Amino acid sequence: MPELFPPVLTISELTRHIRTNLEQQFPSVWVEGEISNLRCPSSGHQYLTLKDQGSQIRAVLFRSQAQRLKFALQDGLEVVAFGRLTVYEPRGDYQLLLETVEPKGIGKLQLAFRQLKAKLDAEGIFDNSRKQPLPVFPQRIGIVTSPVGAALHDLLTILNRRWPFAQILIAPVAVQGVVAAGQIAVAIQMLNQLSHQEEKVDVLIVGRGGGSLEDLWAFNEEPVIRAIAGSKIPIVSAVGHETDVTLADLVADCRAPTPSAAAELIVPDCVIIKEQLRHGRSRLQRSLKSLVATLTVRVQQSQQRLPEPRLIIGHFIQRVDELERQLYQKVKHWCRNIQLLLLEHQSAIWEANPLLTIHREQEKLVELNRQLVQGMQNGVLRRRHQSSLAISQIHQLSPLAVLARGYSIVRDYRNGKVLKKSTDTIVGAEVHAILSDGELVCRVQKIHLRQ
Repeated sequence: MPELFPPVLTISELTRHIRTNLEQQFPSVWVEGEISNLRCPSSGHQYLTLKDQGSQIRAVLFRSQAQRLKFALQDGLEVVAFGRLTVYEPRGDYQLLLETVEPKGIGKLQLAFRQLKAKLDAEGIFDNSRKQPLPVFPQRIGIVTSPVGAALHDLLTILNRRWPFAQILIAPVAVQGVVAAGQIAVAIQMLNQLSHQEEKVDVLIVGRGGGSLEDLWAFNEEPVIRAIAGSKIPIVSAVGHETDVTLADLVADCRAPTPSAAAELIVPDCVIIKEQLRHGRSRLQRSLKSLVATLTVRVQQSQQRLPEPRLIIGHFIQRVDELERQLYQKVKHWCRNIQLLLLEHQSAIWEANPLLTIHREQEKLVELNRQLVQGMQNGVLRRRHQSSLAISQIHQLSPLAVLARGYSIVRDYRNGKVLKKSTDTIVGAEVHAILSDGELVCRVQKIHLRQ
């Protein structure tokens, strides 16, 4: 018997059922649409929305899949994507878990080429102002290429034929595949680290033979481009055929259409150089002979115009003797004047001998010192006499002297006021009498007024 009421599900259970049905119904799917709302957090995952004119769906490209992309995702880019449908249970949103993404209407490698070229061009890496000139006569040549390709054979053949004097240093690398870009970049950096004069490389050839865009892709990788841009050694790029253009060609100091052309570009032809040297030596010999002949004629003409050398030398000898005699007389006269002047200054210095002045001043100082001591002694005696007189006068005027003659000073005991009249106190009051040898405290018994 069927149930009258269906079971009640929680939101989590319902979402889980929907997710299971969606994943079973759409285990994998190809979709096309336009990217929008692209977010790239630090985790390396990329979150985006795929939309067309009528609908949109969320999508996620995890870091492991994102690292395999040859190009960079961006808003507005139309793509074809492959993935599986699922539900993000915490929000109940259905979304695509992407496994691969390809640009629509243009190859992914071509798009990656354009994106990296625009990025590096904005940094100025392709500017002609940073390109280095190639050496005219290189002594050490570095080659970064595959050790088994035909390009290396062509390079060595042409270099040995045109300029056998140069030493060739080969850095064998893979020129296609996943590891090719890293090996090429490391090889360029290692050759730049040869700093000793006997090991220093004068010029580098980086390249390979022809192939498809996929085959040549290592020379469009960012590590290779930055290694070429950072090289202190001039680099010639020789990648593929003349119609093949890579980012390495654009950043290199010079581009050769083929590896063979690169070999002819960086070294001169020794046969031509020898012929030029032979012609130069002939012209130099003819020029030297002509110059010697011209100078010989000029010397002969000069000899004819010159007088007898002994007469000229004799004249100069006499002139030197005369100048020597004049110099002796002037020096003698100068020494005599200096001697007289020295005697005058010596007399003046003796008269102004500072020892005499010091002696006279010392005598004055002794006399002044004696006068000062005498004056101080007289002043002390005078002041002492004046002090004795003042003390005698003060003693005579002292109240103590008056008290010694039989007088006393009477004060009110309560307030200490001196009693000048008998009316300044009353009977029964206590008074304080000061005598020459002590003090008395008395009580007033009776007051007598003087008529």
